Amino acid sequence: MQIPYELILGWRYTRAGRATRRNGFISFISGVSMLGIALGVAALIIVLSVMNGFQKEVRDRMLGVVSHIEIFAPGGAALPDLAGTLAQVRSHPQVAGAAPFIATQALLARGEDMKGAIVRGIDPAAEPAVTDLAVELRNTALTRLIAGEFGVVLGGELARSLGLRQGDRVTLVAPGGQVTPAGVVPRLKQMTVVGTFDSGHYEYDASLALIHIEDAARIFRLEGPTGVRVRLKDLHLAREVGAELAGRLGADVVVRDWTRQNRTWFAAVQVEKRMMFIILTLIVAVAAFNLVSTLVMTVTDKRADIAILRTLGASPRSIMGIFVVQGAMVGVIGTFAGLALGLGVAFNIDVIVPALEHLFKANFLPKDIYLISRMPSDPQQADILPIALISLLLAFLATLYPSWRASQVNPAEALRYE
Repeated sequence: MQIPYELILGWRYTRAGRATRRNGFISFISGVSMLGIALGVAALIIVLSVMNGFQKEVRDRMLGVVSHIEIFAPGGAALPDLAGTLAQVRSHPQVAGAAPFIATQALLARGEDMKGAIVRGIDPAAEPAVTDLAVELRNTALTRLIAGEFGVVLGGELARSLGLRQGDRVTLVAPGGQVTPAGVVPRLKQMTVVGTFDSGHYEYDASLALIHIEDAARIFRLEGPTGVRVRLKDLHLAREVGAELAGRLGADVVVRDWTRQNRTWFAAVQVEKRMMFIILTLIVAVAAFNLVSTLVMTVTDKRADIAILRTLGASPRSIMGIFVVQGAMVGVIGTFAGLALGLGVAFNIDVIVPALEHLFKANFLPKDIYLISRMPSDPQQADILPIALISLLLAFLATLYPSWRASQVNPAEALRYE
């Protein structure tokens, strides 16, 4: 099989400029364009992989505390048919576990210090089926949540802000109060701190208090659980499964999945990721369009060669093809070099970042600020393929004008001064 001469000449022009023809090194200007494309592609892959990693890390820590789906009665009332609801939920093929709960807000007071808290009444035996946090606490703090003893497990930040440790007493101030001849008196209950937890998600560590579901029903004067928490086999199907459960259970309950509970945060992350993609793509675009100047200079340098090829019978289309091949070679090599560099860094960032921290004696992610001690990375095919395709497309587009200009060279004019 004979290789088209357009490919042979295009590759030769890519490898050798006039000053380096003997040595066969890549010409300096093509090398700079190639390096620019490679660095732009690598930067895109690394930045988007790190953003994916942070999003996944925060999502996983959040889902360690909250369930994939919550089903509850409107207005904070008790579910009218808890047994029926649990049976309907557990019969769904995507449901991995379900547990009843009571959720409300209250105040926690110790001396003059007072903090607002989200009080969640849970069944210690059933809760590990729906959250990772309960799995971690199953053999420690949850075993000390006994009905009638009014124990409480506090988020670590909440406990520290009130100066509480295991064994201390704290007063829970329930909303609503009770009417007496002296007026409305708030309901107070002395609780014993039986444990603390640190989920790694500040919002929950600073506001969540876990108590036994029967104690919660007594304190808040409820007839039973206010809702059911559901864990799915595939968390990404939360919206679809939530819609199906809402159709099964009817209008008497509200169904809410984890994507809707934190919709603003996830929307903000997606906007940031999209903007970073656009900004970093401009780096690739600048590097790709350096090919325009590279090819224009090459066309000017090779005018005599073009004229000779034309006199030997080469068509304008063939001449154009030579320089398209040259630019495409630079784009392809730069893109694949950038993919290799970017993926190499993205998959080994957990080794590279600690090495840099040790070298520069710095801590890029202080745990007391970010609650994440390592740099996360999650390269995704949905990001990498568009990056490669856009880089190749920009490189190809950059070759069109110089290649067309080469095809318009007049042989007689080009050879006049040779």
